[in-house]
Amino acid sequence: MRMKIDRHIDSELKSHFNRYKEIIIIPGSRQSGKTTLVKRLFPDGRYLLADNEPVRKFLESYDANTYGSILRDTEEIIIIDEIHQLSDPGRAAKILHDELKCRLIVTGSSSFHIRNRTAESLAGRKIDYLLFPLTFSEYLFQAGLEESIIYWPERYLENSDDTMNPKLYDFRFHLDNVLVYGLYPGMLNHPSDTRYLMNFVDSLVFKDIIDFGLIENRRAGIDLLKLLAYQIGNMINYAELSDKLQIDQRTVKRYIEIFEQSFILFRLYPFLGNRRDEIVKSPKIYFYDTGVRNAIVTDFSDMGLRPDTGRLFENFIISEFVKYNHYSGSGLILNYWRTKSGSEVDLVVQNGKAVTAIEIKFNSGSISRAFANRFPGAQMRVLTAGNFF
Repeated sequence: MRMKIDRHIDSELKSHFNRYKEIIIIPGSRQSGKTTLVKRLFPDGRYLLADNEPVRKFLESYDANTYGSILRDTEEIIIIDEIHQLSDPGRAAKILHDELKCRLIVTGSSSFHIRNRTAESLAGRKIDYLLFPLTFSEYLFQAGLEESIIYWPERYLENSDDTMNPKLYDFRFHLDNVLVYGLYPGMLNHPSDTRYLMNFVDSLVFKDIIDFGLIENRRAGIDLLKLLAYQIGNMINYAELSDKLQIDQRTVKRYIEIFEQSFILFRLYPFLGNRRDEIVKSPKIYFYDTGVRNAIVTDFSDMGLRPDTGRLFENFIISEFVKYNHYSGSGLILNYWRTKSGSEVDLVVQNGKAVTAIEIKFNSGSISRAFANRFPGAQMRVLTAGNFF
């Protein structure tokens, strides 16, 4: 079966140069689909892979005349893939944009390198379009199970029915598979392939982060990532992590920031209701992809046999909201809420003045009455594996 490859971000990218002259920058983790995306949307663009030695030497000439020798005309779209491989990616992009007036698209697997090496030189010259692993809707569409891709979180921010529509396929099988093996595009071609996923995560962590020298203490960095993987959905205790790893808290925080910049994990911060008994500082940790998380802890057990089923589902749902918020441009503020006595809401979504409190349970659950009592104007929802899509 030939798989479909459309993504939420397609229309924004395809229409970019009709609205803007600025450079398109597509940062994202390794194998999130950046190369496939730009080649599909811009088939006539001049494609240059910076990971190719002759191409890298050509681009590192940093000379407008040399660059101009490859142009067919000034309207040509130039695509530089893996731009973080260059010694000065911002300088190359600036010459193509400023001097040659190219319509330029650049991608890179290491967003940490892109952002730090290009931020100053490309200020006011670029627009970022982050690319994440697939959303669940993209996965179902590309696998030929659904006829279109949708923003399913929208229905939880509206007063809509939370009954799931009947499916003509084994929905629970695919949900369980995604929770265990994740949503990277390669998993569509390698379903439930543990060896493939382990090798992918090895390259994601080592080639893009460790081997780039971003983390000086290799052992501590790996151990920190494993500790965080075991703690998904938990509040981060920097002092405890520092003590376990025998490194200072500043290093712990810096390494976590590097993992964030590399699109491996993210932090969710507390919702502030201005009450003294509320948690106001400690963020929670989540991974962008549950398959990556499971590979880090080397656990691919069936969902029915896992002690972490609820936390995996919570991680999955919150990451789906993060992707939706970015792709849709909704400008939502996403938080969790917890009091010192233990009352908690998994996800609090602020959309302007509107507040939606969402309790995330794999099977069934109820919303915190403490939150409902404190914020009577908030919409209260319970999201489960049986009603979310």
